[in-house]
Amino acid sequence: MRTKATSSLTSRSRPSHSHQYRSREIYHHHDDDAVEEIEGLIRVHRDGQVERPQIVSCVPASSPRPDVNNVISTDISIDNFTGTWARFYVPNNTTIISHHHQKLPLLVYFHGGGFCVGSASWVCYHEFLSKLSSKLNCLIMSLNYRLAPENPLPAAYEDGFKSLIWLKQQILYQCETSSQWWIQKCNFSRIFLAGDSAGANIAYNVALNLSAHEKASSSAIIRPLEVKGMVLIQPFFGGEKRTSSENKLGEAPTSSKLSLADSDTYWRLALPRGSNRDHQWCNPILGQGSVILEELRLCPVLVCVSELDILKDRNMEFCGALVRAGKKVEHLVCKGVGHAFQILSKSPISQNQTHELMARIKSFIVGL
Repeated sequence: MRTKATSSLTSRSRPSHSHQYRSREIYHHHDDDAVEEIEGLIRVHRDGQVERPQIVSCVPASSPRPDVNNVISTDISIDNFTGTWARFYVPNNTTIISHHHQKLPLLVYFHGGGFCVGSASWVCYHEFLSKLSSKLNCLIMSLNYRLAPENPLPAAYEDGFKSLIWLKQQILYQCETSSQWWIQKCNFSRIFLAGDSAGANIAYNVALNLSAHEKASSSAIIRPLEVKGMVLIQPFFGGEKRTSSENKLGEAPTSSKLSLADSDTYWRLALPRGSNRDHQWCNPILGQGSVILEELRLCPVLVCVSELDILKDRNMEFCGALVRAGKKVEHLVCKGVGHAFQILSKSPISQNQTHELMARIKSFIVGL
């Protein structure tokens, strides 16, 4: 029988849930009015105001011209009601093709940011995914999902799942408009779910949702799409009981971009009201309500771990649990780098490890 960790809820105060969270762009509150804050990224006030200073620049898509990586990018609306949209990256080194085996795989990517910050238009993600699309010779759909605390989990999971349903509609109804010329280049039977940090958590939970639907209906809800694999880069997991890497690296040395305090704040803002870090969405192995991995039909998984990341131990424990459950798992440990090195660091060692990371992702995708 599975053992489950138990712990009391954090005592740090949260904003009242009697009002609705509201986003703002400019600081105007007194500092002591903030009840949750990650300096420079997000500040939440008692009255529900949520402020996100633009610490990272946003950039437009390159369409109709290819960028420095010879990749064309374009933004497409996914759901007008929720406001979700996606940035598509399409290598410009192929023509419109008709033969199925010549078409390119599609990577459905979810950005990081603790479920609370980040954007598909952030320059760091734009540059990383444009280069990844070129190196892998694949299409990438980078989803701009709803953020917490205005939209706590499972909103991001729902957006991820709906993005696959949207893709299904594109191929079934051949929605070929001037903004969707990429359809003719896409091999919809070779879909990969991917993301970094919170985005990797979203990719994993979207895969769980697909597995649950398939088990309930005995058929694939997204058919004729086929998810061939997952690429999880530094997946954002947690738990009430601290791991060795959390205790050792919790102060976030300069080589890492995630401290233990920031991680805890993200989880307080993202999880449903009344939950702690042993919720299944945070602690997928031992958390309350966690699924039984042996009963799931999961596609092959590549987990990319950073040696100097507070999440290192949780990522390795996650890999071990999948292996024990009989799942096909590969993992890569990136040496000498911390959390989000591939998008937030320009150091020589980060550049080298990013090159190795992309090469391993390419090998994984080609092999499936």
